[in-house]
Amino acid sequence: MAMTIQLYGFWRSNAAFRVRVALALKKLSFEEIEIDILSGRQFDAEYAEVNAEHVVPTFVHDGHRIFQSLAIMEYLDDLQPEPRLLPADAKERAYARSLALVSAADAHPLVIPRVRKYLGEVLSADAAAIDAWVRHWTVEGLATYERLLSRRPADPFALGTAPTIADICIAGQIVLAELHGLDLAAFPGVAALGKRCFELPAFANAHPFRQPHYLAKKH
Repeated sequence: MAMTIQLYGFWRSNAAFRVRVALALKKLSFEEIEIDILSGRQFDAEYAEVNAEHVVPTFVHDGHRIFQSLAIMEYLDDLQPEPRLLPADAKERAYARSLALVSAADAHPLVIPRVRKYLGEVLSADAAAIDAWVRHWTVEGLATYERLLSRRPADPFALGTAPTIADICIAGQIVLAELHGLDLAAFPGVAALGKRCFELPAFANAHPFRQPHYLAKKH
């Protein structure tokens, strides 16, 4: 299928990580355009014309723009149905969305740059307090996933034989833990699922530490 895809993202963005994994699972090539959200470039007037919410990622398919990572992943299923990111069965599809939203809607939004900035600039939280906040909510997400996976163990992925949006978002929560130096020893079910996910090139190559701008920064 010939198509032009661009992704406005950033190496550290968890939401952009999710979309990179989804595109790789679909084997869809794309051009990634960096928006440095740590430097505030998402508020530049030029990018405001692309994304009115001032966030990444923004997905552009043949000139049509979509934002919010879960909406983008669902669009990818409509665009190219196989391999599916959402199960065909209604109950399984709802379960996959529920697992995905634990990170995408509950845990991750509490640790994004604009929240950390507000804590520091408006609520006068110092660096240690902000770090404690981030680590707390990251652990809360991991703990929720551990409880859910204990009730329905991954086999080998969260919903069966192939990764879905659920696995993508659980892997994203693991990435958050790695970024903030958290140990997964207390979450063996999450860690085991993450190991299986990151053995796949689609996950491994999408990891923030594998992105060109991160590697350039490190060197």
